[in-house]
Amino acid sequence: MKQVEPIRNWPLTPSKTAVLVVDVQLSEYTDEVLAEAPEMATAMRDRMLPALTRLVDGARASGCEIIYTVIEALTADGRDRSLDHKLSDILVPRGSPLAKTLPEARQQEDDILIPKTSSGVFNSTNLSYLLRNMGLDRVIVAGLLTDQCVDMAVRDGADLGFYMICAKDACVTKTEARHDKALAAFGGYCQTEEVEDILQQLRAAE
Repeated sequence: MKQVEPIRNWPLTPSKTAVLVVDVQLSEYTDEVLAEAPEMATAMRDRMLPALTRLVDGARASGCEIIYTVIEALTADGRDRSLDHKLSDILVPRGSPLAKTLPEARQQEDDILIPKTSSGVFNSTNLSYLLRNMGLDRVIVAGLLTDQCVDMAVRDGADLGFYMICAKDACVTKTEARHDKALAAFGGYCQTEEVEDILQQLRAAE
Protein backbone atom coordinates (compact mmCIF):
# COMPACT_ATOMS: atom_id res chain seq x y z
CA MET A 1 0.00 0.00 0.00
CA LYS A 2 1.39 3.35 -1.06
CA GLN A 3 2.17 5.65 1.85
CA VAL A 4 0.55 9.08 1.62
CA GLU A 5 2.75 11.99 2.60
CA PRO A 6 1.18 14.24 5.25
CA ILE A 7 0.24 17.71 4.04
CA ARG A 8 -0.15 20.73 6.33
CA ASN A 9 -2.56 22.76 4.25
CA TRP A 10 -5.65 23.27 6.37
CA PRO A 11 -7.42 26.51 5.50
CA LEU A 12 -7.14 29.13 8.22
CA THR A 13 -10.89 29.55 8.67
CA PRO A 14 -11.19 32.61 10.97
CA SER A 15 -14.14 31.23 12.95
CA LYS A 16 -12.03 28.18 13.86
CA THR A 17 -8.74 30.01 14.41
CA ALA A 18 -7.13 31.53 17.51
CA VAL A 19 -4.01 33.66 17.77
CA LEU A 20 -2.06 32.71 20.90
CA VAL A 21 0.21 35.55 22.02
CA VAL A 22 2.80 34.11 24.40
CA ASP A 23 4.38 36.16 27.20
CA VAL A 24 4.60 39.50 25.38
CA GLN A 25 4.64 41.38 28.66
CA LEU A 26 6.50 44.09 30.53
CA SER A 27 8.62 41.65 32.56
CA GLU A 28 10.24 40.48 29.31
CA TYR A 29 10.96 44.00 28.05
CA THR A 30 12.68 45.72 30.96
CA ASP A 31 15.94 47.61 30.54
CA GLU A 32 17.73 44.88 32.47
CA VAL A 33 16.40 42.05 30.29
CA LEU A 34 17.18 43.91 27.08
CA ALA A 35 20.67 44.85 28.23
CA GLU A 36 21.46 41.17 28.83
CA ALA A 37 20.19 40.20 25.35
CA PRO A 38 20.97 43.04 22.93
CA GLU A 39 20.34 40.88 19.86
CA MET A 40 16.87 40.07 21.14
CA ALA A 41 16.23 43.72 21.95
CA THR A 42 16.97 44.68 18.36
CA ALA A 43 14.90 41.83 16.95
CA MET A 44 11.94 42.73 19.14
CA ARG A 45 12.03 46.37 18.16
CA ASP A 46 12.69 45.94 14.45
CA ARG A 47 10.96 42.65 13.58
CA MET A 48 8.96 40.80 16.19
CA LEU A 49 6.79 43.52 17.76
CA PRO A 50 5.81 45.18 14.45
CA ALA A 51 4.98 41.75 13.00
CA LEU A 52 2.95 40.86 16.10
CA THR A 53 0.92 44.05 15.85
CA ARG A 54 0.15 43.33 12.19
CA LEU A 55 -0.81 39.76 13.05
CA VAL A 56 -3.16 40.65 15.91
CA ASP A 57 -4.81 43.55 14.10
CA GLY A 58 -5.26 41.60 10.89
CA ALA A 59 -6.45 38.38 12.53
CA ARG A 60 -8.89 40.27 14.74
CA ALA A 61 -10.30 42.09 11.71
CA SER A 62 -10.78 38.71 10.01
CA GLY A 63 -12.74 37.37 12.99
CA CYS A 64 -10.16 35.27 14.82
CA GLU A 65 -10.07 34.89 18.61
CA ILE A 66 -7.03 36.52 20.26
CA ILE A 67 -5.77 34.81 23.42
CA TYR A 68 -2.91 36.00 25.62
CA THR A 69 -0.72 34.15 28.08
CA VAL A 70 1.49 35.92 30.60
CA ILE A 71 3.88 34.77 33.27
CA GLU A 72 2.09 35.64 36.51
CA ALA A 73 1.72 33.73 39.75
CA LEU A 74 -1.66 33.22 41.41
CA THR A 75 -0.17 34.43 44.70
CA ALA A 76 1.95 37.35 45.85
CA ASP A 77 4.81 35.16 47.06
CA GLY A 78 4.65 32.75 44.11
CA ARG A 79 4.18 29.63 46.22
CA ASP A 80 1.97 28.21 43.44
CA ARG A 81 4.75 28.40 40.84
CA SER A 82 6.07 25.36 39.02
CA LEU A 83 9.23 23.79 40.40
CA ASP A 84 11.08 24.95 37.28
CA HIS A 85 10.10 28.58 37.88
CA LYS A 86 11.13 28.31 41.52
CA LEU A 87 14.50 26.82 40.63
CA SER A 88 14.96 29.40 37.85
CA ASP A 89 13.97 32.25 40.20
CA ILE A 90 11.19 33.38 37.86
CA LEU A 91 8.50 35.29 39.74
CA VAL A 92 5.94 37.81 38.52
CA PRO A 93 3.67 38.20 41.56
CA ARG A 94 -0.10 38.26 41.25
CA GLY A 95 -1.23 41.72 40.18
CA SER A 96 2.26 42.94 39.30
CA PRO A 97 2.49 45.61 36.58
CA LEU A 98 5.15 43.41 34.99
CA ALA A 99 2.39 40.95 34.01
CA LYS A 100 0.76 43.54 31.74
CA THR A 101 0.99 42.89 28.02
CA LEU A 102 3.00 45.29 25.87
CA PRO A 103 1.01 47.88 23.91
CA GLU A 104 2.19 46.32 20.63
CA ALA A 105 0.31 43.14 21.57
CA ARG A 106 -2.96 45.04 21.18
CA GLN A 107 -4.84 43.36 24.03
CA GLN A 108 -8.48 44.43 24.30
CA GLU A 109 -10.80 44.35 27.31
CA ASP A 110 -12.75 41.22 26.35
CA ASP A 111 -9.76 39.16 25.19
CA ILE A 112 -8.93 36.02 27.15
CA LEU A 113 -5.82 36.41 29.32
CA ILE A 114 -4.31 33.28 30.91
CA PRO A 115 -1.68 33.54 33.66
CA LYS A 116 0.89 30.75 33.84
CA THR A 117 3.99 29.77 35.79
CA SER A 118 5.45 27.21 33.41
CA SER A 119 6.85 26.96 29.89
CA GLY A 120 4.00 24.80 28.60
CA VAL A 121 0.71 26.69 28.53
CA PHE A 122 -1.20 23.57 27.47
CA ASN A 123 0.30 21.59 30.38
CA SER A 124 -0.44 24.03 33.16
CA THR A 125 -3.60 25.93 32.22
CA ASN A 126 -7.11 25.26 30.87
CA LEU A 127 -6.24 26.54 27.39
CA SER A 128 -7.20 23.29 25.65
CA TYR A 129 -10.58 23.30 27.41
CA LEU A 130 -11.20 26.91 26.38
CA LEU A 131 -10.26 26.33 22.74
CA ARG A 132 -12.57 23.34 22.48
CA ASN A 133 -15.42 25.25 24.18
CA MET A 134 -15.12 27.91 21.47
CA GLY A 135 -14.82 25.45 18.57
CA LEU A 136 -11.26 26.54 17.77
CA ASP A 137 -8.95 23.88 16.34
CA ARG A 138 -6.37 26.04 14.52
CA VAL A 139 -3.88 27.93 16.70
CA ILE A 140 -1.44 30.56 15.44
CA VAL A 141 1.40 31.02 17.95
CA ALA A 142 3.47 34.17 18.35
CA GLY A 143 5.59 35.67 21.11
CA LEU A 144 8.58 34.61 23.16
CA LEU A 145 10.79 32.84 23.62
CA THR A 146 10.88 30.92 20.34
CA ASP A 147 12.94 28.08 21.79
CA GLN A 148 11.11 27.88 25.11
CA CYS A 149 7.45 28.80 25.67
CA VAL A 150 6.59 29.11 21.96
CA ASP A 151 8.26 25.77 21.29
CA MET A 152 6.28 24.11 24.10
CA ALA A 153 2.99 25.58 22.90
CA VAL A 154 3.53 24.31 19.36
CA ARG A 155 4.57 20.79 20.35
CA ASP A 156 1.97 20.31 23.08
CA GLY A 157 -0.83 21.80 20.99
CA ALA A 158 0.00 19.42 18.15
CA ASP A 159 -0.02 16.43 20.50
CA LEU A 160 -3.43 17.49 21.84
CA GLY A 161 -4.95 17.51 18.37
CA PHE A 162 -4.79 21.17 17.38
CA TYR A 163 -3.54 22.35 13.98
CA MET A 164 -0.63 24.57 14.94
CA ILE A 165 0.81 27.48 12.97
CA CYS A 166 3.91 29.42 14.03
CA ALA A 167 4.08 33.06 12.94
CA LYS A 168 7.85 32.95 12.71
CA ASP A 169 8.58 36.65 12.24
CA ALA A 170 6.35 37.44 15.25
CA CYS A 171 8.49 35.26 17.55
CA VAL A 172 11.83 36.01 19.15
CA THR A 173 14.46 34.59 21.48
CA LYS A 174 17.83 35.61 22.88
CA THR A 175 19.67 35.37 19.55
CA GLU A 176 18.65 35.00 15.93
CA ALA A 177 20.70 31.78 15.69
CA ARG A 178 18.64 30.27 18.52
CA HIS A 179 15.45 31.51 16.86
CA ASP A 180 16.31 29.82 13.56
CA LYS A 181 17.37 26.56 15.23
CA ALA A 182 14.11 26.43 17.20
CA LEU A 183 12.00 26.94 14.09
CA ALA A 184 13.86 24.11 12.39
CA ALA A 185 13.51 21.85 15.43
CA PHE A 186 9.75 22.15 15.96
CA GLY A 187 8.82 22.72 12.32
CA GLY A 188 7.59 19.16 12.04
CA TYR A 189 4.78 19.92 14.48
CA CYS A 190 3.33 22.96 12.77
CA GLN A 191 2.88 25.07 9.69
CA THR A 192 5.57 27.78 9.81
CA GLU A 193 4.63 31.01 8.05
CA GLU A 194 5.44 34.70 7.83
CA VAL A 195 2.75 36.99 9.23
CA GLU A 196 1.86 38.42 5.83
CA ASP A 197 1.28 34.93 4.42
CA ILE A 198 -0.96 34.08 7.37
CA LEU A 199 -3.01 37.24 6.93
CA GLN A 200 -3.41 36.55 3.22
CA GLN A 201 -4.80 33.12 4.03
CA LEU A 202 -7.22 34.59 6.57
CA ARG A 203 -8.41 37.27 4.14
CA ALA A 204 -8.91 34.67 1.42
CA ALA A 205 -11.11 32.62 3.76
CA GLU A 206 -13.36 35.52 4.77
